[in-house]
Order: sequence, then C-alpha cells, then structure tokens
Amino acid sequence: MFYILIIAAFGLTIWAQFRVKGTFNKWTKVQASSGLTGYQAARRMLDNNGLHDVPIEPVPGALTDHYDPINRVVRLSEPVYYENSISAISVACHEVGHAIQHSVSYPFLVARHRIFPIVNFASGIAPFLLIGGILFQAFGLIGLGIVFFSIAVAFQLITLPVEFNASNRARELMVSEGFISGNEEHGVAKVLNAAALTYVAAALLSLLELIRYILIFTQNRD
Repeated sequence: MFYILIIAAFGLTIWAQFRVKGTFNKWTKVQASSGLTGYQAARRMLDNNGLHDVPIEPVPGALTDHYDPINRVVRLSEPVYYENSISAISVACHEVGHAIQHSVSYPFLVARHRIFPIVNFASGIAPFLLIGGILFQAFGLIGLGIVFFSIAVAFQLITLPVEFNASNRARELMVSEGFISGNEEHGVAKVLNAAALTYVAAALLSLLELIRYILIFTQNRD
C-alpha cells in the first residue's frame, strides 16, 4: 500500500509538470488588457514597493524565471520578459513577490536562505549514504542518510509557504495596481496555482520517500 502511495505521488509530480506547461501555454495566448509585458509589470511592481534598485534581467529558456536573493535580481525567461500575456505578467509578478518577501524579511524565506548551503551538501550526500547503508546493511549509514535527507525534505516543506505567499502577494498587487481587470484574475489564479502544484507534488513525494527510508531503518533494527 505504501509503495502505491509513492507511485501515486510520482504520478502527481509528472502530471503537475505537464499541467503547469499546459496552463502557461493556454494563458500565453490571452493578452492582458493592461497591455503590460512581463518586464513592465515587474518593473512597476518593484518600483511601487520601493525596490528601485532591484534589476530585472531576461534569461534564455522557458519557465526559467526566478528571483536571485544573493544578487537581488529578478530574472525572467524571455517569453515572460517580452510578452504581454496573462501568463507572462502572472509569472513576472510572482517573482517580484519573492523580492518583496526579501525586502520585508519574510520568515520562511529567511529560513530557506539560511539552510540552503546545508541543503546543497545534504541532498548530494544523502542518496549515497542511504544506498550504501541498504546494500551493506549498515544501519549507521542509513540513519545518517535519513538525517541528511530530512534536511532536504524540510527545505521543500519550507518552500511551500514561500511560494504560496509570493503568489498571494502578486495577485493582490496586480489587482490593486491595475495590471489586470477583475475578469482576468481567474486566469492569473490558474497560472499561479498550476505552478504551486509542482512544489506540492515534489514535497509530497520527498516526504513519502523519507517515511519509506525510516520504515526500512526501523524494520531492520527490529
């Protein structure tokens, strides 16, 4: 039964990735009534929140949009940067939501930044410890692998409120600042919710994997 849950979570992850692409492509065909491009919407939102010193840079690829907290830069994929669709301004304003979080020291974002270096190390070494421990029945290695893997899972769980909060900020500001009309809010919600689902699915899959390793550890100990 537990393995069925893992397979289901994996299937949800794949489905979520297809859904975000499909939803983004659908609303890319719908032009925002404001006529703003992703860059213009992001720039206005940054400026209206006192973040005049945060630059916006175009980057190659699709759905490669992100906020760089180290260099304090909003990076938008070229389709988002240049286009004036519902998808473009939704994604652009979501990334600005992260910049606003940074400026007000949103607690979950601060926590994510602080543990990021540890997560990089932990997520890299955890699979080797777990596989080695299972192959050689070395319970100490399995236990250590579980500890490191738990850090990576915690990072993904902390990411969830960060992403949802950034989307909520984006939607509220897009409406209040006139970037979208009332009847366009539905499309914005569709785009942002589809993107959020990918994070939920990934976190669920990782959590179930962690539980599986814990069960392997405890059963072998018994």
